[in-house]
Amino acid sequence: MPHIDLADVRVLAPNFKRRLSGVTSTIIQLVPVQNRLGQKVAVIGPGLPQSLPHVRFRDLWRLWQLGPDKRPRVWHARRNIEMLPAIILRDILRMKLKLVFTSASQRKHSGWTKFLISRMDAIIATSAKTASYMDVPSTVIMHGIDTERFSPPADKAEAKRAVGLDPNQKYAGCFGRVRHQKGTDLFVDAMIAVLPQNPDWSAIIAGRATGPHVEFENGLKEKVRAAGLADRIIFVGEHTNINEWYRTLDLFIAPQRWEGFGLTPLEAMATAVPVIATDVGAFPELVEGETGEVMARGDLQAMSDSASKWLKNDGKRLEAAMAARQHVAENFTIAGEAENLGRVYDAVKASA
Repeated sequence: MPHIDLADVRVLAPNFKRRLSGVTSTIIQLVPVQNRLGQKVAVIGPGLPQSLPHVRFRDLWRLWQLGPDKRPRVWHARRNIEMLPAIILRDILRMKLKLVFTSASQRKHSGWTKFLISRMDAIIATSAKTASYMDVPSTVIMHGIDTERFSPPADKAEAKRAVGLDPNQKYAGCFGRVRHQKGTDLFVDAMIAVLPQNPDWSAIIAGRATGPHVEFENGLKEKVRAAGLADRIIFVGEHTNINEWYRTLDLFIAPQRWEGFGLTPLEAMATAVPVIATDVGAFPELVEGETGEVMARGDLQAMSDSASKWLKNDGKRLEAAMAARQHVAENFTIAGEAENLGRVYDAVKASA
């Protein structure tokens, strides 16, 4: 693990949760890009790859000193458990810190969270909807993705062969954790409804079921078998090369009942795949009319009708695919997200 000297660090990105989550994934993807832009970001805490620059807890005494740019360092928290120690470091120990908090929450905050947020120097919301739940001013910075990793294949048939799929079939996909909250059952039920009338289409569910959700997944597999579609609704599990699976798709469906932000529609659109998404998380702010369709959460009939319409219209899917790739490349790159974060850091430092 590359421990670096805190004297060279301008921004600290704490991660105080061991289990992998969307927040952790955001840190993992952002920090290398931020450092390529010269922001000098280091992580602190467990559960992060060794490839990222780490700072040791025992070196935090250096926070009594100014950073390498002769200004306070920025502590960029993304959870309550990361805001609280920062407040102690700054307000009780009088260390030279500016505190930034990013929220993806789309619900009313508890009194405790409101207190923590009130002590921050700057607030970032990951969507306009998230910002609407804030009692204090915030800057909306939506997540971006790596548009080089998530990019269209040169040959879609070959992309399907590469992961063992039939190159003569078209595929609708639903990627992410397999659980009720994610609406995996709605996707399965919609596919059971529409695939019999569309013999040139199959469906892929990529993602992992954990703990109590394993039984939920087993029930879905049994439902698929009972419908006689086990060879056309395929559970492929979790994959580290998920970008290669996106390249096999002709349509992506994000059926979530609830979501904080949700990167999967961006990953699909960056890969030139049209998206049907429910109206949760940031999805309505991500998917535009030309790139796909947004519908009410939990509405199986609407999802089935929409899927049927998109499956049957090759021309519409082709137009949406091209628009989707352009939309993400122009508005949702991870480099753009990092640049916007850098502007917030500069602003809070300037207020020192």
